[in-house]
Amino acid sequence: MVFEPPKRLVRALGETAPEGDDWLERLPETAREAVAQRELTVERVQVPGGRSSLVVLVRTADGTPAVLKLAPRRARPESERAALAHWGGLGAVRLLEPAAGVTEGVLLLERLHPDVSVRSLPEAKALLEAAGTLRRLWVDPPEEHGFETVAERTERQARAMRASAAADPEVAPLVEAALTAREELLAAPPEHRLLHGTFRQSKVLSGERTPWLAVGPDPVVGEHAFDLARLVRDRVEDLIAQTSGATTTRRRVKRLAESLEVDRERLSGWTLFRAVESGVRARRVGREQDAELLLEFASWL
Repeated sequence: MVFEPPKRLVRALGETAPEGDDWLERLPETAREAVAQRELTVERVQVPGGRSSLVVLVRTADGTPAVLKLAPRRARPESERAALAHWGGLGAVRLLEPAAGVTEGVLLLERLHPDVSVRSLPEAKALLEAAGTLRRLWVDPPEEHGFETVAERTERQARAMRASAAADPEVAPLVEAALTAREELLAAPPEHRLLHGTFRQSKVLSGERTPWLAVGPDPVVGEHAFDLARLVRDRVEDLIAQTSGATTTRRRVKRLAESLEVDRERLSGWTLFRAVESGVRARRVGREQDAELLLEFASWL
């Protein structure tokens, strides 16, 4: 089988690839080796797929449907493996391969319904189901975990945001507001929990053993509001298209905060930071339309 990376993956990784990185060039051979080592039968490559990994629908030697996921080191696949192992299938896709002796950057996962996400539901129902799934993931991290913390991750992001603001004065006021919010939020973080890290509606897929399960974590340890903040801006293009988009956004913050018992002001602050960070990053790599949507959304908070 020819393991050709989907265009979406090639474009996304091309935006972030360090000089000399040849992961995409090596990917077809890496995929063939992973399939052969596990005696898998390939059905198809998932298209359009994700922005950071190749997803292949396969069957194991005994005919069990499964997913083979291959990701570069910068996507932190081993951190994903550790989180999935810790969750043990509770609220998240189940890891089918033990951590010991596995190939770095290659995950074998239970098969969900890859084309059916919670995003296919009406908006209110989708938010309800997504929030319920997210709640199940918020557990204590392992005692000696190696996960990045919210403070560490956002410090890296803050450095890039400052550089963007210096080069692009137009975004400077929003960046300053976001960085101020971050400093205040980190002064007294209320929780130290294992978080999904990149949670949104499209990361919740239909399953067999339970209706909805989360996939694709970029795990981080910190407070609940940081995780929930990404969900607030789901379907941002629809929010921007509404004449009442700003009011709807504030109402969504209130509803999600209340339903998951998260402080409303902390949720609003992290939503601001994460939207501005994503917006300036999109602008930096030339995704102007995405940047415009995200920065307008951030201006409502």
